[in-house]
Amino acid sequence: MAATIYHNPRCGKSREALKLLQEQGAETEIVEYLKTPPSREALNRILEMLHLEPRQLMRTKEKEYKELGLAAGDLSRDQLIDAMLEHPKLIERPIVINDGKAAIGRPPENILEIL
Repeated sequence: MAATIYHNPRCGKSREALKLLQEQGAETEIVEYLKTPPSREALNRILEMLHLEPRQLMRTKEKEYKELGLAAGDLSRDQLIDAMLEHPKLIERPIVINDGKAAIGRPPENILEIL
């Protein structure tokens, strides 16, 4: 079974994580999530595998985070997920999924734990 990387080719950490997967000889499915965002179901599975709540997977320094008022503490889980699906740039990257486990590649070496 191939590892899946939610990848942004413009991101240095994402490129490093992909290179690391290739160096490890891992068969890899690349999902450019800015072009092909995960489905709600996939994003929920990723959050579950990472044992994170939506806000913990968000890039809080992105301008969309501030513009959309996502720091508000009264937003529901579904509202935060909606924001990530509508603005995939808000999703932390890279995320690697392998054999029912997930890791965020920050630093890229984190992904070695699930290979």
